[in-house]
Amino acid sequence: MNSLLRKAAIQYIRTNARSATHAATAGGHGGGYQLWKRMTFFIAFPAVGLGMINAYLAHQEHGHDEQPPFVPYEYLRIRSKRFPWGDGQKSLFHNPHVNALPSGYEH
Repeated sequence: MNSLLRKAAIQYIRTNARSATHAATAGGHGGGYQLWKRMTFFIAFPAVGLGMINAYLAHQEHGHDEQPPFVPYEYLRIRSKRFPWGDGQKSLFHNPHVNALPSGYEH
C-alpha cells in the first residue's frame, strides 16, 4: 500500500512539474510588458491627473479665510519642555493662521 501511494505521488509530481515548466515557456506571453506600458500611459496617468484636478477644485471651493475657533482644551498644546528654537512655544513648522499657541491664536 505504501509503495502504491509513493508511486502515485511521484507520478503526480512529474506530470504537474512538466505542465508548470511548459506553461512558463509557452508562447503568447512575450509582449505582456506592452499591455502594462499602455495601461500606465492611457489609464494610470490620466487617473492621477483627474485626481489632482479634483483635489485642486475641491480646495478652491472650500473657504479657507476663516480661522477655526480656539477652544482651550487642557489636553492639547501641552508644552512640558520648550522647543530649542525661537521663543520655545512655536513648533518648527508653525503656521500662525492655523496653529494655535497654548494661550490662543497670535494676532
